[in-house]
Amino acid sequence: MTDDRSLDWTRNRPGGRARLFATLALLVCLSILTATGGARATASSQTDDTDARPVITIASKAHTESVVLAEAARLLLENAGFEVHHRAELGGSQVVFKALENGDIDLYPDYTGTLQHEIFAGQAPGIAALRQRLAERGLAMGPPLGFDNTYAIAMRAGHAQRLGIETLADLAQHPDLALGFSNEFLDRGDGWRGMAKRYDLPHRNVQGIQHNLAYRAIASGRIDVTDAYATDAEIVAYDLAVLRDNRRYFPGYEGAYVYDRDLDPRAVRALNRLAGAIDADTMRRANALVKLEGRPDGVAAAKLLGETGTLDVDVASGPGLAERLWGYTVAHLGLVAVSLGLALVIAVPLGIAAARLPRLGHVVLGTVGVLQTIPSLALLVVLIPLLGIGWAPTVAMLFVYSLLPLVRNTHAGLTGIPLSLQHAAQALGLPARAKLWRIELPLALPTILAGVKTAAVINVGTATLGALVGAGGYGQPILTGIRLNDQSLILEGAIPSAVLALLVVVVFEGVERALVAPPLRGKTGR
Repeated sequence: MTDDRSLDWTRNRPGGRARLFATLALLVCLSILTATGGARATASSQTDDTDARPVITIASKAHTESVVLAEAARLLLENAGFEVHHRAELGGSQVVFKALENGDIDLYPDYTGTLQHEIFAGQAPGIAALRQRLAERGLAMGPPLGFDNTYAIAMRAGHAQRLGIETLADLAQHPDLALGFSNEFLDRGDGWRGMAKRYDLPHRNVQGIQHNLAYRAIASGRIDVTDAYATDAEIVAYDLAVLRDNRRYFPGYEGAYVYDRDLDPRAVRALNRLAGAIDADTMRRANALVKLEGRPDGVAAAKLLGETGTLDVDVASGPGLAERLWGYTVAHLGLVAVSLGLALVIAVPLGIAAARLPRLGHVVLGTVGVLQTIPSLALLVVLIPLLGIGWAPTVAMLFVYSLLPLVRNTHAGLTGIPLSLQHAAQALGLPARAKLWRIELPLALPTILAGVKTAAVINVGTATLGALVGAGGYGQPILTGIRLNDQSLILEGAIPSAVLALLVVVVFEGVERALVAPPLRGKTGR
């Protein structure tokens, strides 16, 4: 009886087709409007008070020292008359270098050892060769900043003393130790594999862990050994012993700015003011201001410039909580809306084709199912060389993850229409296209909307990863909070993200009540 009333609604109310059009148009228009608003807000924030000054984009990796050095460069360049945008915490070395190579950024701070052994593995045996390799890619490296931030392998001091471990070679006598290294260190050319080979280390209990979380893990005893940087403030704060590199495995890691060779000469001269000015103790104190005292990165950078006699500058306080949340929300909504709108345009026709052509349906459903299994971080890294950093790779990633629920639910909604209704529709004598638009799609609409809701909720959560490639959104405070071990910053992104996911559910339930006729509601499981 319910099925008969559903058919009566679609047959006797010509508004069924209009409702379907209205639903799809509303969702696509919302995505476009949100994206436009986000783009305008971003453009407005980037052009206010620029006074047509030259614009330079700086990036930093996802660790404190890189952020502080990038902030120091920002202050120097702003003092030289440039408008500077800082794309903070973009990720690992390869991600940031690719962004520079692709022209998405103009400069970033790096280390000679990283460039020689990670970026140009085995191709740049000396500084002269390194500069040549950079020049071949249209890049250049400034003079060393004055400190060597080499890798350091650390243990809790008391634990190392009890076991009699002083050097890296001593680790070979303790194969049962739990080693936890940053994920980048595990895979780098100058990382774990080369070190294990040089020192004949037999350890099998080796796990990857985010660098900033490793300090907490070693302090709690969950791991025994981790990698550190020589200028990390946590070495002293956590009472860690640095094991001596007695076979000299690690090269020098002198800090320096890497930049586009076409960078304005005035900007290069401003950066060169820091040449040889920062010693290891000064850099360590700047890191400690951020990591141990909770001071903003810009404040630490300003103090570093003051201590080196390079520049005396006061750093204004950043935006308040409400302003930050508004910016995160606009960016996050834009990412979700654009990716969802694009997926709707592609996925609904694919779902219809899959339902109409069973053989094609197996291929389509299998393909979108496989795409869903690709790890999000891997997908982001693959997309960066193709799309650069920022919104484009993030939207593309979210688009991929939206396809499965949308295609599958469209297919399920159409193939799940009861045979009695299909026979009754055929009895009306409608052409295939008219039957699709007037009968089948309106009947499948609740299931399609359920897929849209699922895709939207998935995108709200996954969009936080966009912060790793400079897309902003709620992932930005989460990423910074992890780096600084600041729970309040993590919650600043996590709570609004969870609230937004709940709001998405409520909004789409409202859309369903408004656009789906009462006899069809509650049929998403059929």
